[in-house]
Amino acid sequence: MRCEIVAVGTELLLGQIVDTNSAWLGEQLALAGIDCTQRQTVGDNLQRMVDAIGLALERSDAVIVCGGLGPTQDDITRDAIAQVMGVRLVQDDDVADRILEMFASRGRRMPANNLRQAMVPEGGTAIADPQPGTAPGLICPVGDKVVYALPGVPYEMQAITLGAVIPDLQRRAGQSSVITSRTLRTWGESESGLAERLATHLAELDETGAATLAYLASGIEGLKVRITVKAADEAAAQAALDAEEAVLRDLLGTLVFGIDDMSMEHAVAELLVDRGLTLAVAESLTGGLVAARLVNVVGASTWFRGGVVAYASDVKHTLLDVPAGPVVSEPAAAAMATGVRRALGADVGLAVTGVAGPDPQDGEPPGVVFLAVAGLDEKPLVARVTLPGDRDRVRQFACISLLDLLRHRLADTSTANTSAVSTGPAEG
Repeated sequence: MRCEIVAVGTELLLGQIVDTNSAWLGEQLALAGIDCTQRQTVGDNLQRMVDAIGLALERSDAVIVCGGLGPTQDDITRDAIAQVMGVRLVQDDDVADRILEMFASRGRRMPANNLRQAMVPEGGTAIADPQPGTAPGLICPVGDKVVYALPGVPYEMQAITLGAVIPDLQRRAGQSSVITSRTLRTWGESESGLAERLATHLAELDETGAATLAYLASGIEGLKVRITVKAADEAAAQAALDAEEAVLRDLLGTLVFGIDDMSMEHAVAELLVDRGLTLAVAESLTGGLVAARLVNVVGASTWFRGGVVAYASDVKHTLLDVPAGPVVSEPAAAAMATGVRRALGADVGLAVTGVAGPDPQDGEPPGVVFLAVAGLDEKPLVARVTLPGDRDRVRQFACISLLDLLRHRLADTSTANTSAVSTGPAEG
């Protein structure tokens, strides 16, 4: 069973409203085991709507048209579906009575144009239950295929989809299945680099069809690898996801720092808690951004001692015992990590200093950043990285790069050295 979504509304094309309905519908179809193969967006124009629905029917078994079922003159989804079916619109008296009763129960006069919502393409069926609003959904057979029409109001659309459309689709499919996904979050490799690492495995998946993979770039948060599987039931789907995740973790190693919504700071927090360690951070160019990310983790007070924003050079010297000399340097970063660890009584100290730009500092160009971890080895570990982008992007990349360096050290892996720190996701 292949299904296509057609979103209706000129306001969607103009960007005045974001089409969240199509995203929600796609998710629900996947959960129900119905393949959503295409999406279209079309304005409030009768001929273009007819063309869009006709094209969708050519390549799909079912079409869901969302929007355009209101009472005004630009709500012409019914008319478009009727034209595709080659039939006329007829009034559904039950729907008309329900609309009249709804207005009467609220003590309001019903405008005559609301009865447009009781018009149904001949041969089609109005969805009477559930019916949270005045615009009924429609089920309209077209040969051996079907067109569903849903109101654009999200809560109305969702109630009708779950109560009537999904069950009808599953009945027509003659079988039930589950499509579900899991996302592995990675840091330290470009999209093309990930594709190269997984090329052989992707070829195997193409042959077996056990799962599909997709790469999702997430800016400063790294790259996501989404696993999607289809199975007979939820238990089988989860088992397939577990198996594929195990294969990918073996291929990608420590590039993977979490799954689904896990952030880098949550990954670091788990490792700190597991080892019973506390943390303190000294920040220069990031100005408190690292500490802000850390305290976003629920329960951070049990392992995060605090942070020092030592932006001015003299503060680094007097508060963190940074020796005289350049403050954008390896010795300065090491001293900052050691100093904040001592000052705040933490097991581990982190530090970041560098040049966000636009001007050079201490002989280093914009984008050069020094990251340091103290307390896990006899000597602090310091990494010099060159980060891309403007001032804000350099600062943001510095935050997650520092946390990733700590993650590698806490995991005690062979990649815990300067090569473990990435300059961020690369193009392609």
